[in-house]
Amino acid sequence: MTTARDHLSKSDTVTIAAIERGVPMLVEARSLIDRFQATIRTRSESDLNAWATEASTSLVASFANGIMRDRSAVHAAVTEHWSNGQTEGQITRLKLVKRQMYGRGKLDLLQARLIGAA
Repeated sequence: MTTARDHLSKSDTVTIAAIERGVPMLVEARSLIDRFQATIRTRSESDLNAWATEASTSLVASFANGIMRDRSAVHAAVTEHWSNGQTEGQITRLKLVKRQMYGRGKLDLLQARLIGAA
C-alpha cells in the first residue's frame, strides 16, 4: 500500500491490479494513504484536516480517527522541526543488545557491549 507504483515489479503490479479489481475499496484506501504521506512530507496541516474527514468513512477510518484523537501530537509533528527519531533509534539499539544477551544485561556488561559496538 505504501510502495510507489513506479517501484513495483511487473508481477507485483499484476497481483495488485487483480486484488484491486476484486476489492475496489482498496483503490480508495491506497489513494488516501498516498495523500496522507504527501501531506506529512509537505507539512500541510490544512490538508490533514480535509484528509481526515474523507478518510473517516473508508477502510483507514480507525487510523484517521486515531489521528484526530491525538490531534495536538499530530499538529506538533507536522509543524515542528524537532524530532525524537535519534533518541528512539538509540533506545531500539539498546533493547536489541539486551535481548541478544538473554537477560544477562547488567549495567557493566551492557555498557561494555554498547561502547565496544560503537
